Amino acid sequence: MGRVLVTGAAGMLGSELLLSAPRGSEAVGTDLAPGVQAPGVDLADAGALSRLFREHGPFTGVIHCAAWTAVDLAEEREADALRVNAQATRELARACAGAAIPLVAVSTDFVFDGRASRPYREDDAPAPLSAYGRTKLAGERAALEEHPRGARIVRTQWLYGPRGKHFPGTIAALARSKPELKVVDDQRGSPTTTLELAPALWDVLARGEAGIYHAACEGSCTWFELARATLELCGIGTPLRPCSTAEFPRPAHRPAYSVLDCARLARLRGRTLLPWREALARFLEQNPL
Repeated sequence: MGRVLVTGAAGMLGSELLLSAPRGSEAVGTDLAPGVQAPGVDLADAGALSRLFREHGPFTGVIHCAAWTAVDLAEEREADALRVNAQATRELARACAGAAIPLVAVSTDFVFDGRASRPYREDDAPAPLSAYGRTKLAGERAALEEHPRGARIVRTQWLYGPRGKHFPGTIAALARSKPELKVVDDQRGSPTTTLELAPALWDVLARGEAGIYHAACEGSCTWFELARATLELCGIGTPLRPCSTAEFPRPAHRPAYSVLDCARLARLRGRTLLPWREALARFLEQNPL
């Protein structure tokens, strides 16, 4: 597959992409955080991006994981989130179009409003509820506009992995320090491990066509059900109580139902991602909390 640029390479997903690069591929990571091969640059700056391509390329593809992911903070700093999530994606898509190489841009279930009663398909109309969702949707549209023949958008959700902060790790830590926990039980999605997602992104880069894909572990649950499964698998007996989203108000509105239909990705790869509970068990075996 050649030399592939991975943005956001110090993050939870980007770091897994570096570790899971297929044989015959060289992953070059860039991030504003230290510890990656290529120095971090402002990806929304066309000049800086051009230097990155010139000094560390030529690249045969780009997987774009860098993003503004502070969902609640985006409500008060939407312009900043828009620069990171949309303008940077636009500039990357332009650069990839100019180099005639594919771009895989990671997006989110937050582009939907959560009012569906069946898993969201790629062609369902987006209607984001939050600034984060709006800026990620703007990034999707910018990528497809600038590089219609080479941009692949991959929407995912409820990510966790060996590196970085994530829900299972937070729940396990809290359960060891508190006598009881309340967890939201009226938001439903598909917990997805980077151990499953990263190889899927490499496959989309190598074999996918331009357009939108959904990528998440199979099945669905609520945050309460995910917390219960995590504590069971970790052998932690702290009592859990279900509660409503209204009991834990946050600045950004979350979709109540954001399960993704991943059939297009399964057709491309010949298999689905693992069922979420099996993936969680494998993750915890390899990465005890």
